[in-house]
Amino acid sequence: MPTAIMVDGGFFLRRYRILKGHTLDTRQVAKDLFTWSLKHLEGKNNELRELYRIFYYDCPPLDKKVFHPLTKELVDLGKSEEAVFRSGVHSELRKLRKVALRQGRLADYGNWVLEPIKLKQLIAGTILAAELQPQDVSYEVRQKGVDMRIGLDIASLTFKKQVDQIVLIAGDADFVPAAKLARREGIDFILDPMWKEISDELHEHIDGLKSTCPRPGVARRHRDAEEAHHEPAAAAPPVGGDVKPFPAREFPRNQPLVPQGRAPMRRFLERRVAIEEGNS
Repeated sequence: MPTAIMVDGGFFLRRYRILKGHTLDTRQVAKDLFTWSLKHLEGKNNELRELYRIFYYDCPPLDKKVFHPLTKELVDLGKSEEAVFRSGVHSELRKLRKVALRQGRLADYGNWVLEPIKLKQLIAGTILAAELQPQDVSYEVRQKGVDMRIGLDIASLTFKKQVDQIVLIAGDADFVPAAKLARREGIDFILDPMWKEISDELHEHIDGLKSTCPRPGVARRHRDAEEAHHEPAAAAPPVGGDVKPFPAREFPRNQPLVPQGRAPMRRFLERRVAIEEGNS
């Protein structure tokens, strides 16, 4: 039977930026999500499980204009950098085969919230209200309906026996009741916290723990190497005599910096990603 993969979008984007740095490349984000999800299908002895579907859960950005409390200027929340980025990620995911977008909604509380660190400094008297900057406050919104949709889909897939394995990319305990239900019905429930440490309670209610994205240290070295590759090489300092400067190491654009592991399966997965994206 196939495997269903469920992704908490808010959690994924937070962890993605920790692993790969702040980015606005929506196509690359969608491609990485798709590639890391497919790696969960890799089994023992180069066996590949069938994919039922990848479910991505998030909320559309808030489309509203409000006045900023510090600058007194009108702010279009729907055109903010983060809103455009989220919409772009959603658009790219819709283009991918076997990816379903499940959207909740953002609850609008109509309040501006001061960043916690600035609030502590203000209470302690280390800063004055007049010293606050526009980026020190944010408009308060909260996700609604995302966790409920994850739980409903887990229950539906379980009782209809459409899958025998569920992979959840998330990192909190909100899904525990649904995970317990699925396990009681015989579902193999795997958690992918993207290398985030999880509590003992979460360990108790899952069948396995597996992260397919690069480890934080590896991802950081990979990112630094890519940035160094695209930067112009610095001029070598003057040298005397026959002493030659040590040549800088170059990384070919298409050469992977991370060990490939099982080459046949890796090539198969890369080929499958290309087919799903329609690039073959």
